[in-house]
Amino acid sequence: MDETPEPAPEPAARATPGCGETGFVKASVYGAISSLIDWAGSGLACEGMPRPEGQGARMRFAGPVGDRDIAIIVAMPALTRESAGAELASNVTLIEEGRGRFYSTADLDVCLTQIESMNALDAAGDRYSISGSVYCVSPLAEVNGDSSISISELTFSGILDWNAS
Repeated sequence: MDETPEPAPEPAARATPGCGETGFVKASVYGAISSLIDWAGSGLACEGMPRPEGQGARMRFAGPVGDRDIAIIVAMPALTRESAGAELASNVTLIEEGRGRFYSTADLDVCLTQIESMNALDAAGDRYSISGSVYCVSPLAEVNGDSSISISELTFSGILDWNAS
């Protein structure tokens, strides 16, 4: 089997809440799913919100990969409003939506997120434009199966709303 990922097709039109005008996700995915992800504009759905019990925040990005819909979630338990420039241990999950396949890190020792920028978008400091890069040192295991994926060169930009639920 050829390990070279195929570029994702042009995304279908979708709403873009939480992505902002410059929202995007780019990544190379290898293994049980192989694709070059390059989502932006109307082909990208984004949500940025606090994690349960106020432990940091998570960013969720979703878009098409071939005939499947994929969601990538980057959870950063130590993220705060002052995290610009920080390197944060992160949990990363990739979901094949509608197919019941989940790939995830087992703990915080696998992936690191470098927060490149975090800028307040309102006077209250509740909505932020956030961008960063995620690096994982080992594959994400399938939660309910025996395969895995590797994600490399994941970069993102979106909107984080500290008041979202």
